[in-house]
Amino acid sequence: MNTNNDRYTYRITWSEDDREYVGLCSEFPSLSWLAEKPEAALQGIRKIVKDVINDMDKNGETPPSPLSGRTYSGKFMVRIPPEIHRDLALKAAEEGVSLNRLISAKLSRV
Repeated sequence: MNTNNDRYTYRITWSEDDREYVGLCSEFPSLSWLAEKPEAALQGIRKIVKDVINDMDKNGETPPSPLSGRTYSGKFMVRIPPEIHRDLALKAAEEGVSLNRLISAKLSRV
């Protein structure tokens, strides 16, 4: 039984609409927990994730693997309009760097 929910990626944020803190889990994007204090939002989302994992285990389903344990190749494909591709290639040439280096630098500022 996989009930270890400590390795998942949790985030607490403020919701202006709800006027409460929201607990979220990246691996379970459909789940959330509202609370008046951030600590309670974290406790709530962790509990609901644990409950969902237990339910999945009982039904023979495999919970998602934690993002922290996944490996990434460092490569991904992205499609952009040809005009943007041209503009980026020109910008890279003007700066004397590869297109890959230019885009990596831009993405790292996100």
